Amino acid sequence: MPETAEKTPADFWFDPLCPWAWMTSRWMLEVEKVRPVQVRWHVMSLAVLNEPRMDEVPEEYREFMRNAWGPVRVCIAAEQAHGNDVLGPLYTALGTRAHNGGEKLEREVIVEALEEAGLPAELADAADSDAYDAELRASHKEGIDLVGQDVGTPVIAVPGADGEQIAFFGPVVTPAPKGEAAAQLWDGTLLVASIPGFYEIKRTRTVGPQFD
Repeated sequence: MPETAEKTPADFWFDPLCPWAWMTSRWMLEVEKVRPVQVRWHVMSLAVLNEPRMDEVPEEYREFMRNAWGPVRVCIAAEQAHGNDVLGPLYTALGTRAHNGGEKLEREVIVEALEEAGLPAELADAADSDAYDAELRASHKEGIDLVGQDVGTPVIAVPGADGEQIAFFGPVVTPAPKGEAAAQLWDGTLLVASIPGFYEIKRTRTVGPQFD
């Protein structure tokens, strides 16, 4: 595609621990190759999202949510210190380890991801600190305010008919489409965003995420 083509912005909110957000994010990276699109990465938090219902979930899930604070805190700390452009590479480094590699995002693994993304290892300290929680909550709120409360991760916001941001949960897809299939799904996303009053299409998932 011509380098001079104006790129369509796609704002994408992710939690590194969510496998479905990971699948959708890999699709968006493919979209950048086949359409004039620029993904802008943002952090949302499963831990923040689930705070109001923590008393209603099993202990196993509460433990998962407690562990979910660390990776998003590190992502926000990295963004605050080094700018938004570092989020994409850091997310890829974390997600590849967590989802494709099946590793737990504990300190050693987070340090490896930071180093792969060209970031200082000491940013891993943020995992056990609430120093950036205000910024984390603000980033999370920005995405949720666009899409509404009854969703999970990922959240994607694209231009609607009048150029305003229209946000959706998803698309939830596995495996991540490649090539023309990725392009067609993107075109469809823009199409439904252009329809006033369109809200959702959904069916029951019958398979789990299929990582490359």
